[in-house]
Amino acid sequence: MGAFAAAVDALFADPDIASDVIYVAGGGTPKLVRAVLKRADEVTGFGQAQIWSETQRVDLRVADIPDPRPGDRIEIEGAAFLIQGEPMRDAERLIWTVDLRPA
Repeated sequence: MGAFAAAVDALFADPDIASDVIYVAGGGTPKLVRAVLKRADEVTGFGQAQIWSETQRVDLRVADIPDPRPGDRIEIEGAAFLIQGEPMRDAERLIWTVDLRPA
């Protein structure tokens, strides 16, 4: 295991950084995984206007979820979300970042 992979494992194991979520791929079997929750605000330009919106993103380890797809379900503290758009991997190919929308 490389240094980056060990660091990612340590971050996802830290209870102050990551949380347990339930991942369900395409209506399959629920799987308990660790995720880093991101609830950042986003400002998007639209012509002369700027639109503020709340976002819900999560980071997932590639080792836990090798192929997340749009429409897969993630449950966070009892709330259900669906992956929207294409998941993005980090430069080291260890972490997926996925955008979520309420289910």
